[in-house]
Amino acid sequence: MGREDEAVDAMEIDDQRQLVEAPAAVPEGFNADYLRVYYGKLFPYGDFFKWLSYGNDGKHPGCDQSYVGRREFSFTLENDIYLRFQSFDSAAELESSIKEKCPFKIDIGPVYSVDPSKRHAYAQSGNNVFVPVERELIFDIDISDYDDVRYCCSGADVCLDCWPLMTIAIKILDTSLRGMSFCYAVKSDSQLMILVSITYCGYTVVAVVSIAGSVIAEQENLAMNKGLLLLTTFESIRRSYTDVLKSFFEDKLLQSQQLFASEERCQKILDLIPDENVASELHDKWQGNRRSSISKEDVSVGRWEQLKTTLQSGKNKVRVSAPAVLLASPYLLCLVLIRMLLPISGQGLRRCVEEIVFSYTYPRLDMEVSKHMNHLLKAPFCIHPKTGRVCVPIDPNDCDDFDPTSVPTLSQLLGELNAAGFQTDSENSWERTSLEKSIRFFRTSFLQPLLKACKEELESAYNAKLQQSKNSLNW
Repeated sequence: MGREDEAVDAMEIDDQRQLVEAPAAVPEGFNADYLRVYYGKLFPYGDFFKWLSYGNDGKHPGCDQSYVGRREFSFTLENDIYLRFQSFDSAAELESSIKEKCPFKIDIGPVYSVDPSKRHAYAQSGNNVFVPVERELIFDIDISDYDDVRYCCSGADVCLDCWPLMTIAIKILDTSLRGMSFCYAVKSDSQLMILVSITYCGYTVVAVVSIAGSVIAEQENLAMNKGLLLLTTFESIRRSYTDVLKSFFEDKLLQSQQLFASEERCQKILDLIPDENVASELHDKWQGNRRSSISKEDVSVGRWEQLKTTLQSGKNKVRVSAPAVLLASPYLLCLVLIRMLLPISGQGLRRCVEEIVFSYTYPRLDMEVSKHMNHLLKAPFCIHPKTGRVCVPIDPNDCDDFDPTSVPTLSQLLGELNAAGFQTDSENSWERTSLEKSIRFFRTSFLQPLLKACKEELESAYNAKLQQSKNSLNW
């Protein structure tokens, strides 16, 4: 009996040795014993490994049999013990190692030029052959980067009032990447990662991530920093504003975050108006009616309408210096430069409305994660050690209905397993738990179309290679 089997047997769930008697009896939280049951019965090893193989685990003559063995896996064990540069040649090897080591966190690294677990042997040869060559294109968005525009939560905390900021990020990136197949989002409590496995400019993105990833990510980031100019430059950015951002800001964010409910919050928005006379005029109006008995939600709506009416009237045509407060905001620094170079006309003031909406709502990407090969990606379906929630994929088509507070927890899944009366040798135990929907979506909407495209690409490349060989022989 292997070590991993002993760990699972210690938590056997049956009539003789039940961990709990009912779902409600499973204590909330995160611990190694719960995790062993999860890894023993629920983690989708097969689907997970097939994804990262990209069709190279089959018998097709065009497969690169060394491909998946050059992928790095990183395990974080209990007490923050890190195991980097793990590699596996099969799903069975991966499963055995995870069950044995019971990692509290699983991260995915790049595909290297050689097996990462044998990197020291290659280093001794004196040749610098151990380098990353491929990695998924990743857009990493952290909810804490929105702390300056949300007032319900901060840091890694999230609720239903601020989660829509992540929903908007999914919609914007999904719209921008539409036509590039196999885009899906992974929710990881405080983070949202948009994973894309696509063909870009004739190459698979994983092969050109240092180029394609940089181009796409920088274009998206420019939209955040230069929303004013890109509204008239990029069609996708214009659609983002008219189809998504404007209605979200006015119908949801304005009231859920009560953006005008205090003088400090009002001042934050007024600081985005480059005409000091206009900002002062609005400030005086709002100071005059601050003792009004209307609700904070109605105050926010009313003041926003006043601001739009004033800015869109186009009466002010004054060149002014950029407010010093803008210099402190990394998201608005480029807007400061734009204002210093261009005269502030009535048209420019009208654009301040769009500018404010962009500043509050546009996805805030971590550029370094998208551009560089050395960042690790948190694996889908691993467990967040602080909350005990599963890292699940989100369907962009249904992201409005996604509730981050209802994501399955480790203890919830164990309770469901116990209630179903599953034995330790049961297959596909996840089908009778709340994890079933997430695994099926990952398999049918992402994995199966991806593998079909990978197979076609492998066959095409193999046939082209054969034809090239024939042409050489004929010559």
